[in-house]
Amino acid sequence: MAMEAAKPFGGQRFMIVSLFLIFFLCVLASINEFRYETLSKFGRCALSNIPQFNDFSTNLSVENSSSSNDEIRILIGVLTLPDQYHKRHFLRMIYGTQSPAGGRVDVKFVFCNLTREEQHVLVALEIMRYDDIIIMNCTENMNNGKTYTYFSSLPEMLKGADRPHPPYHYVMKADDDTFFRLEKLVASLRPLPREDLYYGFVIPCHSMDPFVDYMSGMGYMVSWDLVEWISESDIARNHTEGAEDLVFGAWLRDGRRAKNRYNAKWAMYNYPDPKDPCQHEFWPDTIAVHTVKTPEKWLQTLKYFNFTSNLKPSKLYHIP
Repeated sequence: MAMEAAKPFGGQRFMIVSLFLIFFLCVLASINEFRYETLSKFGRCALSNIPQFNDFSTNLSVENSSSSNDEIRILIGVLTLPDQYHKRHFLRMIYGTQSPAGGRVDVKFVFCNLTREEQHVLVALEIMRYDDIIIMNCTENMNNGKTYTYFSSLPEMLKGADRPHPPYHYVMKADDDTFFRLEKLVASLRPLPREDLYYGFVIPCHSMDPFVDYMSGMGYMVSWDLVEWISESDIARNHTEGAEDLVFGAWLRDGRRAKNRYNAKWAMYNYPDPKDPCQHEFWPDTIAVHTVKTPEKWLQTLKYFNFTSNLKPSKLYHIP
């Protein structure tokens, strides 16, 4: 009798497992079928939906109805690698807990085509949960066109009648070892032009003239009209190989673009240790700190800027 009573339960369990497996395979198949021709559709959907996130997530939608005419809209594309799951989650906390006054800063993680089954599954879960990833049609690289693909894809990806124009006033390429203080970033942009602008940390490190040299790859920004120009320009299309920040500067020089340039040095700099010509000690007016490559460096950076100082005692829970 006991064996007969157990059969219905076993059959029910088999059906549940089977349904779960079918759902998993459907998700996996949908990711495997992702191609560049669907990137525009994916980007538009990703930016138009407003999922409900927890307090440590970033909301990356461009909203038309709630945006003020005076609100500065910024897109930060953090170029990273598909396997950097833990780093992306950490950066989501870093940027998701900042709410700059007078600005809307959307942070997205940017990488090339997925190449392994593990990536297809785990990145799919990230997209479903956070909706903050751009997958581009390229082979993963640092200085062989990834930056060009990022900037040149955005106009098509973000076009649509339901969006403000431009969708962003400024677009940035950033490294994943750069810490940005979004409040300071927005404040520095407020008095600047919203057209033909090139913004960042001028290198070589001894240079202070943004019209002679170019902006460091730690994080440089251009106005939306220059993003559109890059997407249409043969100058950029035909010159994609080489150190990406130097190449980017060459596009603007050869195209006689970016008559408005802003050198954010020394509010942007490398981490204080080890010593190098591009670094100095922390200071209160910092916009960005680059080469924050270890947990210890992140800890010291966040500690100096009192990153959790706004946490009220009522938010701290003690479990005896």
